[in-house]
Amino acid sequence: MNHINHSDIISQHCCYCNLKLSIPPHNARQVVVCPRCHSQLDDGRSWSLKRLFILSITLLMLAPIAFWQPLISIHLLGTQIYANVIEGISLINHQGDPLSASIIAFCAIVAPLFLPIALIYLYIGKYFSLNLRPVLLVLSRLKEWVMLDVYLIGVGIAAIKLQDYASVFIGNGLIAFITMTLISLLILIHLNIEQLWRTFYPKREQADDPHALTCQACHFTAPANQRGVCQRCHRPLHHREPYSLQKTWAALIAAMILLFPANLMPISVVYINGQRMEDTIYSGVVSLIDSGNWPIAAIVFIASILVPFIKILIMILLLFSIQHRSGTDPVLRMKLLKFVSWIGRWSMLDLFVIALMMILINRDQLMSFTMGPAALFFGVAVILTILAVEWLDSRLIWDSYAKSQSTK
Repeated sequence: MNHINHSDIISQHCCYCNLKLSIPPHNARQVVVCPRCHSQLDDGRSWSLKRLFILSITLLMLAPIAFWQPLISIHLLGTQIYANVIEGISLINHQGDPLSASIIAFCAIVAPLFLPIALIYLYIGKYFSLNLRPVLLVLSRLKEWVMLDVYLIGVGIAAIKLQDYASVFIGNGLIAFITMTLISLLILIHLNIEQLWRTFYPKREQADDPHALTCQACHFTAPANQRGVCQRCHRPLHHREPYSLQKTWAALIAAMILLFPANLMPISVVYINGQRMEDTIYSGVVSLIDSGNWPIAAIVFIASILVPFIKILIMILLLFSIQHRSGTDPVLRMKLLKFVSWIGRWSMLDLFVIALMMILINRDQLMSFTMGPAALFFGVAVILTILAVEWLDSRLIWDSYAKSQSTK
């Protein structure tokens, strides 16, 4: 029989529900799950930094082809027109909407490129004793913002919509973009930030200390140091995230306000032979249904209409349950929080489709496709809903549940 050395047992608090845990030694392929909130503290899918480094180099080699080479092309009015990621963002910026262009650029280019650059920095930095804490902190928040997979779906939707205007062809950069998307997904799935923290900054967890607090940034449990910051990541340490409910409410209310013009105003404008045709998000879905593209209409409806409203509704219910000390099953509420965290990024789909179509349908006076005023409102609303989920400290769910049980 194998005996576990008590000195090897890690004593920590769950970063999601604050339950004190004693975790025995385990290998990188074993899954560690909190018995109370059922959150995975270690998903058992950790790859070595060397393997991640090699994949990161591959990503950077593919990036110029994926971003600059054509993804799709169309034959319109006797001309072959090509669309790539960079040109679409540049066109939106030149048409006087730099904020929308910045949102698309961050989700489709900046965040996907930061992922391999950060991993390369970590791999090289360990040999030169560089400060790796800021990079690890950003990597822990990066997953929601790498949207290559969403953009790829947008390419498919744009290609189907463009069939009404012209013949669509696959561009040279599409294979590179698909490969880049798959590699990015593999990296994000097998990137174990907690394991990297333990590798670069090994410190003993101190959950038994009465003054121990759990850092929400690096998930380390120990008392704050003399400067009041986490001993491992040097981020300010608090019992609960300051103003978590206030920040979440502010983001949700702002998003709700922005969703009204986002849905009532045109999100795209098409000029054909001098005739202006506007489409709101809803009318765009209806036009897809009328043209027989039911599957695409369903995807756009779910991503652009259903998801934002469901996300806001669930978040409001969670906030009310916390503030009114609801006795509703906290595990169910945790599942709802994880669900809205997963679905929120897909609402960017419509903006990606518009960015591609603007390049392809732009033939001066005969035909052109531009971004409507609703696009900016919609993009900012999506960003705010993602931030609202990130700002909510899930431990407050368990605090409110404990208070509700104590009053019975």
